[in-house]
Amino acid sequence: LKFWPLTNSQKEVLFLGELEEILELTQAQEFQQVMVPLFRVLARCLRSSHFQVSERALFLWNNEYIVSLVAQNRDEILPLIIGALEENEGHWNAAVHGLTVNVRKLFMQMDTQLWMQCKEEWEKQEEEGKKAREVAQGKWAKLEALASTKS
Repeated sequence: LKFWPLTNSQKEVLFLGELEEILELTQAQEFQQVMVPLFRVLARCLRSSHFQVSERALFLWNNEYIVSLVAQNRDEILPLIIGALEENEGHWNAAVHGLTVNVRKLFMQMDTQLWMQCKEEWEKQEEEGKKAREVAQGKWAKLEALASTKS
């Protein structure tokens, strides 16, 4: 994770393939040690505008063993990726959109109550972020107006 290729989409796709092979050999205890930073990276991959990166990240949920690891730790994993899954609902690529719908259904079937709780929390955070951006834009507008009157 330390050497994750942030600027090269093709390498990200390769890393995701290697990650799947490593996760297949990972025991549950080892998985728990790396799952938080791992799923932060995966959330970033899910949000990727490059469809191959997003698609390859979503393909991890086609692996039954990885799904079982995720299911055992869904309380910690779902809050990390729900934002990415919600944002991907409107992804421009149809395959990514379809895979996102499947992963969302999978999480809903695992634990509907947890899904709804995490979704409400994410929506609340999004609303707070939107308000903060509006306040910042208002301050910039005031500052620009003040700067234009002084020049």
